[in-house]
Amino acid sequence: MALLTKKGKNINDIIFDLCIYVICAIVFLIIAYPLYFVVIASVSDSTLVSTGKVLLFPKGFSLFGYQEIFQDSRIWVGYKNTMIYSLLGTFVNLLLTLPAAYVLSRKEFRARRILMFFFVFTMFFNGGLIPTYLLMKDLQLIDTMWVFIIPFSVNVFNLIITRTFFETSIPNELFEAASIDGCNHFTFFLKVVLPLSKAVVSVIGLYYLVWHWNDFFTGLIYIRDYNLQPLQIVLRDILLSNQVFAEGAGSGGASGGYAQRYADQIKYGVIIISTLPILIVYPFIQKYFEKGVMIGSVKG
Repeated sequence: MALLTKKGKNINDIIFDLCIYVICAIVFLIIAYPLYFVVIASVSDSTLVSTGKVLLFPKGFSLFGYQEIFQDSRIWVGYKNTMIYSLLGTFVNLLLTLPAAYVLSRKEFRARRILMFFFVFTMFFNGGLIPTYLLMKDLQLIDTMWVFIIPFSVNVFNLIITRTFFETSIPNELFEAASIDGCNHFTFFLKVVLPLSKAVVSVIGLYYLVWHWNDFFTGLIYIRDYNLQPLQIVLRDILLSNQVFAEGAGSGGASGGYAQRYADQIKYGVIIISTLPILIVYPFIQKYFEKGVMIGSVKG
């Protein structure tokens, strides 16, 4: 008989648990270390970083990269625009995705399969870049904030996840009981379905928020007005300007060495500035994230 511990586990179970902990720790380090390295590299001497002398702690501490980035007035305009696009865009996305998913989850709605086919069809086929640009131009959305919000109001992948959640997690008996008390679909959706769907709402909201925050292509193609450019475009311009300066001054004596020395600091600083807001938001909805994904993606 295997030896048992005070908690009723035998030696094999303890060894298995230890192996799991070690594997999880290794996976965590593999995932977390690159992000940690970017943080310490953004405040370290670029020469020491490039020679591999910065591994666990920053060396040659300097905030020059962040100072150069935040001295550019465009960074604040980009932050303001991206905050507006992300918050307003996420609100519009949820406003359209959640009711559509609820309707498509109702078995008594006979047209749901046909409508779902058209939704899924758009995941595989679209008009292409040039026809889409001409469409945005005809709709007078070029160089407006609405080009970030209206054309991409519903993501079909998120719609499918939400519909599956409603189908598998909201019992039909709830609607039958509510309808006996005179509740219609609108009231049932607002007062019963949404309060019971905090997990999937949080997950889908995070998906949309991250997508809007990282949206680079829309600003690159449809925006020419500097006052409307999102943060990602502003950071790209700062990074390109810094690289051109560093390469152009590469053989320029002291100024060239100065530029090359701090070029990587600015590059790493740009990465941190672009990802930090999302990293701050994520822990607050982490408890909903795993539950929402698991329930919304598994049927039965």
